Amino acid sequence: MRTTVGIVGGGPSGLLLARLLHRAGIDSVVLESRDRAYVERRQRAGILEQATVDALCAAGAGGRLAREGIVHDGIELRYDRRAHRVDFPSLTGGRRVWVYAQTEVVKDLIALQLAEGGPLFFGAEVHAVEGADTAQPVIRYTHEGREHSLTCDYVVGCDGFHGVARTAVPEQVRSTYERSYPYSWLGVLAEAPPVHDELVYAHSERGFALASMRSPQVSRLYLQVPNGTDPAHWSDERIWDELDARFALDSDPAWRLNRGTVTAKSVLPMRSSVTEPMRYGRVFLAGDAAHIVPPTGAKGLNLAAADVIVLARALGAWHESGSVELLDAYSDTCLRRVWRAEQFSYFMTTTLHTDPGQSGFDTRLQLSQLDRIATSPHAAAELAENYTGLPLG
Repeated sequence: MRTTVGIVGGGPSGLLLARLLHRAGIDSVVLESRDRAYVERRQRAGILEQATVDALCAAGAGGRLAREGIVHDGIELRYDRRAHRVDFPSLTGGRRVWVYAQTEVVKDLIALQLAEGGPLFFGAEVHAVEGADTAQPVIRYTHEGREHSLTCDYVVGCDGFHGVARTAVPEQVRSTYERSYPYSWLGVLAEAPPVHDELVYAHSERGFALASMRSPQVSRLYLQVPNGTDPAHWSDERIWDELDARFALDSDPAWRLNRGTVTAKSVLPMRSSVTEPMRYGRVFLAGDAAHIVPPTGAKGLNLAAADVIVLARALGAWHESGSVELLDAYSDTCLRRVWRAEQFSYFMTTTLHTDPGQSGFDTRLQLSQLDRIATSPHAAAELAENYTGLPLG
């Protein structure tokens, strides 16, 4: 087979790129190692920035999002048994975020791609990306028991940190910067209506907690837990009791979450990672293949979307005029935004979580920082601007 753009990975970034290219008249092939059912039920992020929403609408995938997405104009911070709301529109000139689960984004994009887009192969295991520094790189993969090769003008790796595409960038050229955190998240899906209409981030001596949602009937909840925690050791009752304890308020001692059936539990390690450069020859990296952020700042899916929006524009310019100026600038353009998002995610993570080894002095510094956000419009605006999304350029 031959195509203009070979896309390795059928997650949200790979699928969004394929749709944007289709709209620009550029052909592509998407290769996804997992089956469709697995991809469509993977639980991941749920917060979309305005730029991500705009890109999904431009790709023709905004219909169900407009009907079912939940607009959020702020978040609530709880600390020292107090609550403070950060209002996004007033601090950012009108920007906001949407709650719409990554699983739903993926379902929408898959349906569009299969209905009117280029080839999308599930169960296509990529073994190698060869010839990155040549005019025609080749993707070698297995599909339905047969070996195949896909010759491309350009290859985009959207297959995650452990994917094959990263290895197309030679080790002597590639640099990876990483940080691991001494705690994880216990994530819970529950058939329980959210008790609050916006996300609630809690700092407490017992550890971090987050109350989010997937719909008006389904809550998505998180607890800070030690690394290596087995979710089976947390009973439903223990989870609800611990969440209530961490969200406790002196001003409203009776405040409690709505309880319901817990339908899923998983433990998510917290880490940061950036691989540079994000382009080598005719191979480009996007999303988790190039960078990972802890989920505290809601940046992972949005960073991946930003990468492919920038890349789609660059490929569009090349397709229309033959200019490679934007393609040559891709890595630098994306990395500026990536590192800003890494810094924000690090700030949110280290400010809200309790490090197992932290001192009382460290805790007081965290509370001081949170109090500054609550009392300084400048500090609140910086948080709101980063949370709702920085410019793509």
